[in-house]
Order: sequence, then structure tokens, then C-alpha cells
Amino acid sequence: MSDSIHHECGIALVRLLKPLEYYLAKYGTAFYGMNKLHLLMEKQHNRGQDGAGVAVVKFDLEPGNRFIHRIRSTAESPIQDIFNKVTKKLKDIEERQPQNLLDVEWLKQNVDLMGELYIGHLRYGTFGKNSTMNLHPFVRENNWLTKNLVVAGNFNLTNVDELFNKLIDLGQYPIETSDTVTILEKIGHFLDEENEELYWKFKGEGFKKREITFQIARQLNVQKILRKSAKYWDGGYVIAGLFGHGDAFVMRDPSGIRPAFYFRNDEIVVVTSERPVIQTVLNVSIEEVKELKPGNALIIKKDGRVSEKEFTKPLEKRSCSFERIYFSRGTDKDIYQERKRLGKFLSPGILKAIDYDLENTVFSYIPNTAIDAYYGLIEEIGHYCNRIKAERIVAGKNLSREKIEEILKLQPRAEKVAVKDIKLRTFITQDSQRDDLTAHVYDITWGSIRRGLDNLVVLDDSIVRGTTLKQSIIRILSRLGPKKIVIASSAPQIRYPDCYGIDMAKIADFIAFKAAVALLKETRKEGIINSVYNKAKSQENYQKEKIVNYVKEIYAPFTPERIAAKVSELVTPADCVPKVEIVYQTIEDLHNACPGHTGDWYFTGDYPTPGGNKVVNKAFINYIEGRNVRAY
Repeated sequence: MSDSIHHECGIALVRLLKPLEYYLAKYGTAFYGMNKLHLLMEKQHNRGQDGAGVAVVKFDLEPGNRFIHRIRSTAESPIQDIFNKVTKKLKDIEERQPQNLLDVEWLKQNVDLMGELYIGHLRYGTFGKNSTMNLHPFVRENNWLTKNLVVAGNFNLTNVDELFNKLIDLGQYPIETSDTVTILEKIGHFLDEENEELYWKFKGEGFKKREITFQIARQLNVQKILRKSAKYWDGGYVIAGLFGHGDAFVMRDPSGIRPAFYFRNDEIVVVTSERPVIQTVLNVSIEEVKELKPGNALIIKKDGRVSEKEFTKPLEKRSCSFERIYFSRGTDKDIYQERKRLGKFLSPGILKAIDYDLENTVFSYIPNTAIDAYYGLIEEIGHYCNRIKAERIVAGKNLSREKIEEILKLQPRAEKVAVKDIKLRTFITQDSQRDDLTAHVYDITWGSIRRGLDNLVVLDDSIVRGTTLKQSIIRILSRLGPKKIVIASSAPQIRYPDCYGIDMAKIADFIAFKAAVALLKETRKEGIINSVYNKAKSQENYQKEKIVNYVKEIYAPFTPERIAAKVSELVTPADCVPKVEIVYQTIEDLHNACPGHTGDWYFTGDYPTPGGNKVVNKAFINYIEGRNVRAY
């Protein structure tokens, strides 16, 4: 994605199912679980460079010992920073007290991240300051073992204001309105309630107070707690939680918007945001890794029982298609093939844009994450070339060997034209100097195309704001002197805000929206803008379930091709000599490429939850009223 956006957080949960002595004997280290967590987080570092956090629950410690530990970091390499703190202590132990490395109980009491149950989080901050206080996991502490709660997740809720008021109705006095704190307190409230019910139940059965804690730990109904907690949630989420006594859960939203996968055997349970991470770290087959079903929670009890249970009624599955296009690593078997198909399906539009002139066209990609789709495009263009060659040979009469060899030379010309340079920090305040720095984020391979003769086709993952295209990519590619520059997006036009985790909250930022508004003004249809505003404004006090997405009317008068043509104009720098054309993926081909992931609301405006319509209307109202703020 040439435009930088913050996006999906990542989670990793590790639960050891055997005593720690087992791993020491079999694997030669009591830190087997911690080491796996480290690897699972490193393999997902693409999901969060703003910060990281880790928490551990230690089982069966005597009272007076701290049984929950948490470390968070906003360092430049946060995962490394967290685990360096642990390894530094281990080196000291190895030098001074090496025998203690074989003493599991001593390690649990003296090494922070030594335990049986772990959770790790990688943060991409969609909003809020990038400080340690904003990092997951969040902890809700209590002197009662079974009332302690640790939460981390990949989520955004659209109705935090509504949920905040419900907390107040429950008698709470929340100190923050963020969705993270709201979720923590919501689950915490019903955890407390379940504890109270069980306490009085066991007290009535004659158990001593000291015994009741252990009875509660055995019979705590996690499914019931989660069902009550999530009753009014609207959004996309995967939330992992640990209880102080050792129960754990991972819950997924009813539309399956956010991804979650898990693996279990008799030694370990692992949950992550991406499937190949588990395959790589635990060396298991794709068939052994399960997808957590929408509306379900994976519940791991302290006694080792593992079950997947429904906590809310599943809805139509609308998994985020951006995970397939860009966010998740392309090492997943299915995602790799889907991205190749996205590239393949772009070929007809690209061939039309270059007037089928393959002899005088160079194909490339930018940024590196677009390479999988690029392989699919080149493969399909290669098939097209083979068809052309076969037709020419069949149509020819008495072809000489030289003529046949000339025909066979036709193939896609692939070059690495653009290279992302060092990450330049645009700290200079003057616009002209800052723009000059931005223009050098990418470098070019000189001589890779023939000046004035070749078309240049560059494949991108998606086009969000278009600013990087205009200020950097197109400007620098034009220095090579191509006859025409074609930017092909493997994603369709981004027209609507996301409210389920991706940092795309302001509709005015989208280049497709700017193009549609410009066309309305050019065609003297500005009345549609006022009409949409009035309709959106009239719904401000509606319940979210009754709100309609009227912003679709902004795009309705124009075909996707006409909007793409206007985008091409808007991203072309004034001093650019080559003609620029933008080619977008179609919605139909997106669905054909990624058939199991139909979450396309940022392209179509068809939100999977009622809160989405509320957010898009709010974003449009903010645009009209000149408020440069988020819509959720």
C-alpha cells in the first residue's frame, strides 16, 4: 500500500497444558512457552510497530506472590525490547546461579515472564497517543484470584458511547470512554457478578471462605460471562482474555470481521491473528490449524479442558477482505493464491489501458507487499502472450525460422523499476521542503525503460488517499520518461470509512471521494451533496439499527470508470509529462478472487453491523461541517 495507514493489531495466546517440568525435561528449557510466544509475536510484527505488550499468569503460587506480570514497550523494536529484559535477567542467573535454571518453582517466583499462560499483543494505534499507557494488555486487578482480568485484542467498537452509558446504568463510574476500557470493564462487571453468584452458592453449601475461591475457579462459567458482556457490542473484534486463576478465552465477533486461528495438542494451545504463523512456529500442517468461528469463543479452563463455544448468534460471515489484499502476510497458502488472482483479474483493464501494446510496455510493482498480485498479473499476461503467439503462428504461411523466433520473443517485460528508500522522517515544517523529502521516499532503476517509447505499468495494493502517488511515486517515475504511466490497484476504489480496526475514518481523505465530489461539481449536481448532508443530519438521533447509508448517493451518478478517470487527473502532478491512468480492481473480481472473505464495506458501503452506517453518515457530516475529527 503506497499510502501509509495504520491498521490491524495482532494477538498471540499461549497456554501450556503440561507442568513446566515436562518442558524442561523434553525440550531442555522451562521457558518453552515464553519462547513460543516470542516467535509468534515476531512472525506477526507486520501487524504492529507502534508498540507491544506481554502478560503472563502463573499458576498455583502461594498467597503473597505476584501471579500476573505485564511488560509493555513503545521502543523502536518493542518485541525485542520486551524479551531483551527477560533474557538479560536469565544471563545474570546463568552466570551467578545456574542451578536455579533447573528449578521451576524458583523461576516462577523470580522471573517475571515465567508461567503457564501467556498473552502477547502488537499495536497499530488507530487513535490515542502512542504511549505505554495505551498499549495492551490491559489489567483489571483484584485481591480475589478469580476476579483478576487481563485483556488484549484486535478490535474497534462503533457504539462506545452507548456502551459507556450502559456501564453507568450498571452502577459503574468509568474513568475513560475508550473501547478498550469499556470492554475491560464490561467483561470485568460480569466476571464479578459470576463470582458473587458462585460465592453465595458455595457458602450456602457449607464451604469455608478459603475453599470457595478454588470452587469458583473450577465452575466459573466463561461462556456465560462472555455472552452477557458482548450483548450490545457493535464492531469487529478478536479479544483474548486471561483470568487470574488460569482460565483463558479468545472471542471473535459474530460477523467474523477480524481473523483468529488456533492449534491445540496435548502439550499446548496457541491462538494468533494469522494462520501461517502457527504453522511455522509449531511446524504443523495447515489442516491442524483451525479458524475460530464467528460468534464463538475458544475457552481454555484452568484444568486443561479446551472447547469452542458460541457466545452470541453468528451473523453472515463478512471477513475483512483487506486482510487478504494487504494486511496479513502473504505466506498463507490461501492468501497467496488469492493475491495472485487479484493480479490476474487486473489484466484486461491493464491491457486496454496500454492499447494491448506489450512490445512497448514494462511491468513493475510498488510497494513490496504488492509482489504476490504482481506475480499473478505477469503470469496472466504471459498466458495472453502465448495466445497471441499461437494465433500469429497459425495465421502465418511458410514462416521462416527467424520469423517464428521473432514471434516467440513476445513476453511480458518485467523490471524492478521502483525501490523504497530509507524511511525519511519529514520533520521539516516548511511545506516545500517537506514535499521534496516525500518525493524521495522511492528511488528508481535508471535505464529500466526506453525513454519516450515504453509504457510503464506499476501494480499497487490499493490507493487510499493518493497523496504518495502524487507527491512521490508518479513524480519520480515520470523521470524515467515513459510514454504513459498506468497505476493498477489490486483493491477496488476505497470510498467509505472503516470502523472495525483500520485507520480509515475520515471520508474526506479518500481520493475516490474527492473525485466523486469533483465530478458532482463539474456536472452541476452539487445538490446531491446538500441532499445527502440533510438526510444524514436528520438521522443523527436515530438508533443505529435504523440509520441508512445515504453517502452511497454521492457515487451513484457515475460509473467506476468515470471516477477512476477523475482520480487519474487528481493524482497527476502539474508538471508531469507522461499521461497517467489509474486502473482499479472491480468489486466482482474482488469477490471472485477472495470468495470466502466478503467484507467489502470500504468499497461498497455495505456495512456488516448497524454501527457502520452510523459511522459513515457521521464522517460525511464532519466533512460538510469542516470538522477534521474521527467519526468514531
